[in-house]
Amino acid sequence: MQTLLHNRTFWFIATPVIILGLLVANIPGILNSLGLHRPYPGRSFDLTSKRALIIATNHAVLGDTGKPTGVYASEMTVPYYQFLDANMQVEIASIEGGEIPIEPMSLRWPLLTPEDKRYMADSDYQAKVKNSLKISELDFTQYDIVYIAGGWGAAYDLGFSDLLGQKISEAYAADVVLGSVCHGALGFLRATDGNGKPLVLGRHMTAVTDKQVQELGITITPQHPERELRAAGALYESETAFRDMFASHVVVDGTLVTGQNQNDGAEVAQRMMDIIEKRNSK
Repeated sequence: MQTLLHNRTFWFIATPVIILGLLVANIPGILNSLGLHRPYPGRSFDLTSKRALIIATNHAVLGDTGKPTGVYASEMTVPYYQFLDANMQVEIASIEGGEIPIEPMSLRWPLLTPEDKRYMADSDYQAKVKNSLKISELDFTQYDIVYIAGGWGAAYDLGFSDLLGQKISEAYAADVVLGSVCHGALGFLRATDGNGKPLVLGRHMTAVTDKQVQELGITITPQHPERELRAAGALYESETAFRDMFASHVVVDGTLVTGQNQNDGAEVAQRMMDIIEKRNSK
């Protein structure tokens, strides 16, 4: 009888602990099902001999708060491994060169992705991020793909760089496939087309929504992608959700592929590679 009582007491205490543990362990899966870092099956590509350039921010502090920020990890890691696994040569660059800071929370449970974990075990990729190439020393026209990652840090440098705008303009004129996710679209603001008009003018594009910026409470950054793209004449598109961090949207306009937020890195990379593959088959 005493043993039975002990067993009942044990299970009375243990059962909710076990249930709670299972729920906590499945939080990443729950977030995925809601749309955060949504699984995107895609397909395999073989783009051997093709080259991709990923550009990210150098800015490491959120305004005058002293809080560390930078690129949102998955916006850099997910496309990188999409390109790398397609046998592309992938290089990492920034406006100033050198270390690319990473938003700390984006590499923490439950937000980190399988690609983030792969990055954390990849000394070669880590070295590229710590010693990124300086855009002034690169010829963007020598790449097949130029992709711009986002994150809060990007709001402080990408959209203010005349040099980045010039480099993107040259790439666009050379028919390089261009892409971005989230705040990365700010990197197109100072680029122009062949007629000297803003590259984003009249182009169907997406980037992180003003709603998501408000919901996350990070409004102190000097540029907000939806606001800036609309002001520059882009035909801005987006999807919404009960919280926009769970929304997703990808837009293809010619050789320009843009993704709404951190959930869209895989699809943007896949759409960009699809354009390259179709060119090769002609």
